[in-house]
Amino acid sequence: MKILDVALKAVEEASEILMEYFGKLSSLEIEEKSKNDYVTEADKKSEMIIIKTIQGYFPQHTIIAEESGGKEGNEWKWYIDPLDGTKNFIHGLPVFCVSIGVERGDEMVAAVIGAPALGEIYVAEKGSGAYCNDKRIKVSSRPFDEALVATGFPFRGKDLLEDYLVCFKEVFLKVSGVRRCGSAAMDLAYTAKGVFDGFWEMSLHPWDIAAGVLLVEEAGGVVSDFKGEKGYLKSGNIIGASKSAYAGLYEIVNRHLGEK
Repeated sequence: MKILDVALKAVEEASEILMEYFGKLSSLEIEEKSKNDYVTEADKKSEMIIIKTIQGYFPQHTIIAEESGGKEGNEWKWYIDPLDGTKNFIHGLPVFCVSIGVERGDEMVAAVIGAPALGEIYVAEKGSGAYCNDKRIKVSSRPFDEALVATGFPFRGKDLLEDYLVCFKEVFLKVSGVRRCGSAAMDLAYTAKGVFDGFWEMSLHPWDIAAGVLLVEEAGGVVSDFKGEKGYLKSGNIIGASKSAYAGLYEIVNRHLGEK
C-alpha cells in the first residue's frame, strides 16, 4: 500500500476508537502526565492501533509517537499524535483529532488529520495539494488587518507567558479576531482550509504539528519557526499562515518571541 493509504487507514481505525470513548470517559480512565497535561485510555488505544497498522506495512520505518515514544528505524519517520486536543476530548468539546505526518529525510511527504466528531478528514501529499473530505482546499487571501488568526497558550513554557501575552495583545489589536481551539493540528488544518488566516504557537511537540505543516504548505500557505526558518519540529515554535497574512503575523511574533 502507498504511504498515504496506510496513514489514512490508521487514522480511520484510531478515530473509531476515539468515538467509542467520546463523552463516556470516567476519572479512572484519565491520567495527569504533568500539570494540566492529560492522557486517557482512548489516547493509548488509539496510538496502539496506529502503530500496529503502520508496522504491518512498514516495519522498518521510524515511529515518533506521543505516548509510547515510538521506535528507531530508517529514514522514513511517522509522527503520531493519537489524540490532539485531549482536554477538549475529556470535556466533551468536539474539536480534537488524530494526526499523522510522514517525513522522508528532512521533507514532509504525507499527512492525514482526522477529526471524527466533526466528520472531517484532511489529507495532503507532497506536490499533490491538500484536501478535506476529498475536496481540494486552499489558504485564504484576506489581508492581515482582516485576518482571523488562531493561537495556543504556552502551557509547556509558562516562563515565557509575559512575552507571549505582549505578543498576543499586539496581534489582537492588528487583526479582526483571535481564536484558541485547543488543538494545534486542527488550527493548522483550519488555516489550510482558509477558515483561519494564520496560526502561531510555541513549545509544541513535533507530533502536534508535523501533519499540519504539510497541509498548510500544500494548500498554498507559508510555514516557519519564529525566526523565519524551518526549525519548528525541533523548537516547537511555529507560524503557519496564508501568503497574504504571513508577513504581518511573522513581524509581530518574531519581534517579541524570535529570540526566546
